Amino acid sequence: MANAGETPPQKTALAPSQLSLMSRIIFGSRWLQLPLYLGLIVAQCVYVFKFLKELVHLVQHATDFSEQQIMLVVLGLIDVVMISNLLVMVIVGGYETFVSRLNLQGHPDQPEWLSHVNASVLKIKLAMAIIGISSIHLLRTFIEAGNIGSANRTTDYTETGIILQTVIHTVFIISAIGIAWVDRMTVPASGKGH
Repeated sequence: MANAGETPPQKTALAPSQLSLMSRIIFGSRWLQLPLYLGLIVAQCVYVFKFLKELVHLVQHATDFSEQQIMLVVLGLIDVVMISNLLVMVIVGGYETFVSRLNLQGHPDQPEWLSHVNASVLKIKLAMAIIGISSIHLLRTFIEAGNIGSANRTTDYTETGIILQTVIHTVFIISAIGIAWVDRMTVPASGKGH
């Protein structure tokens, strides 16, 4: 125990060569996630292609589509953007948290949220993004729900499907609240002001 005037002894960082072989293998295994993040980048490219395809489709049929059809296509575009944002959060935040530092300090394009990202913050951000995506899907469903039972308009939705989609969305919201509550309960009292 240190006296009041003494500074506590500081831990010295071990050089990678000082770690045991097992420690190096276990710690190095985090790099196995790299192909997963690269795969998500490929998935992001697919979403960019899908977005551009839907945008061209919207522009080509801007005069043919009804207001409801335009709204549904635009909601589809927003959905793609939100999923793409989710992918960026997982790729950048996950890599930074679980694999290696990106060393972006001072870079003009560094995302604001990346400076305080950790597994807990990432979990809550992902939950909120999933709720946003689910909200867009639910809004599209509600717009098309007016076509149920209509003789001249068809829809792929059923009343049971709409109810189930609403229940699933509600479960997402309750889950996000639960994640945030558990996270808040596990943060030490001194860290709650941040």
